[in-house]
Amino acid sequence: MKAREDIVKKTWTRRKLFGVAAAAGIAFVGGVWAQAQDDIVLGGSIPITGVFAFAGVGIHAGIQDYLRLVNDAGGIKGRKIKYVAEDTGYKVDASVAAFNKITSQEKVSLYYGDSTGFSKTINPELERRGTMIMAGASFASELNDPKKYPLQFMSGPDYSEMFGILMRYIAKEKPGAKVALVYSDTEFGRDPIQPGEKLAKELGLNIVEKIVTPPTSVDVSTEVLKLRRANPDFTIFHGYVLAPIPEFITQAKQMNMRSKFMGTFWSMDNSMVQRMGDAAEDFMGVMPYRYYYEKDASAPMLEKIRQMRPEYQSNAYMQGFVTAMLMTEAVKRTLEGGKELTGINLKASLNTIKDFDTGGIFGVPVSIPGNSVPVGRIYRFDAKAKQMVPASDWIRVGE
Repeated sequence: MKAREDIVKKTWTRRKLFGVAAAAGIAFVGGVWAQAQDDIVLGGSIPITGVFAFAGVGIHAGIQDYLRLVNDAGGIKGRKIKYVAEDTGYKVDASVAAFNKITSQEKVSLYYGDSTGFSKTINPELERRGTMIMAGASFASELNDPKKYPLQFMSGPDYSEMFGILMRYIAKEKPGAKVALVYSDTEFGRDPIQPGEKLAKELGLNIVEKIVTPPTSVDVSTEVLKLRRANPDFTIFHGYVLAPIPEFITQAKQMNMRSKFMGTFWSMDNSMVQRMGDAAEDFMGVMPYRYYYEKDASAPMLEKIRQMRPEYQSNAYMQGFVTAMLMTEAVKRTLEGGKELTGINLKASLNTIKDFDTGGIFGVPVSIPGNSVPVGRIYRFDAKAKQMVPASDWIRVGE
């Protein structure tokens, strides 16, 4: 009798589990629980470890948090977004392996890549499959080409557009200013230099010095002497995260240089700038997003983020968050149009985004005319407040 009761109990429990699972969109396949095929999958090659882990951890959290908001609200037309990520250690071969693994196990519609190298390497496979769109951590100018990279985009301005925002600000602040460019001897560092020089000439600015260094902490005393002789009004750093920027600024200030020092996105995280110490005072640069701590009536999404994450979140987190937002908006528009979730349809839907409100993460409504979101703002570090604070209005490239 007891044996029969146990069987009935187990059968009832199993039926209950299947009922709960079915309600949650989960199926039991091949002896394992698996998410229903109806889910929309966002895959990711994410650098949780390695040299870019400081950004990868934030990106990972940002993607997860935005998808949680979407799924808690019922998903997109009743379909949940499933996030499947693999750690890559910021290595192209590991990123490709992660892509192959995830796409062999899931029907992927959206993908996040960890680097320019991966984005370029995987592009032929993206086009061959034609099943997804991809964005990632790279703002490489080369990727901002819809003909060459028709299924990719970036959730901010490319590096050349960042230079455009910086130089438009400089031209307004000091017409005819002298500008020095300091950049790393990497593909990342060289990216916006040539178009930056061209734009400077168009804006009436004078590039008085170009200095190239390794992308790490090095002795920059010789380079600082070159900078002093050039005596620029503004010095733009690109191709670095932190070092050797503080060394440059510290030595330049010791020589009583009056240049204003500026950076691009990956040098602009508030916690990163604080690590510069005394060199951080008045450091400036371009950011496409508001900072985590900014309180503005037009930025309700930042308040939601602060509720989910009471501790400071980096610019990498914001980049992951808004990338997931734009991706899911492309899915929403595709499904609402009654179209299949193919790469071409998703990218076409993405390019219909015009004057879109991101809840205040971008400070103005944004559009995606090609492969980028060409908007940014200049921020300056206030040492007393220990925060990056706005130094300009929002600047749209191309206007």
